[in-house]
Amino acid sequence: MKTKKTTYADLEQLASLFQTIGDANRMRILCRIFATKNACVSDIADGLDLSVAVTSYHLKALADEGLLEPKRDGKRVCYEPAKTTMFSDIKKLICKYK
Repeated sequence: MKTKKTTYADLEQLASLFQTIGDANRMRILCRIFATKNACVSDIADGLDLSVAVTSYHLKALADEGLLEPKRDGKRVCYEPAKTTMFSDIKKLICKYK
């Protein structure tokens, strides 16, 4: 069985991911989405006692990193976990300590 060799580009991508999720509010947001599987900006903001603007800012950063997928629902924007193999690993790592 051949194992894929980790490249510098892989490590750069992983470092970028950790930098993005390294904010406590972003971790709280991710755990909220893990629990609900799909949540809208205002619902997340209310549930975490954050402003809609701050929540939206963090959600965009997480979506730009490829961790979340935005879905428009009328005037509301909702987010769901992206289809990535790393998502369950992130969930185990950060939501354990919330």
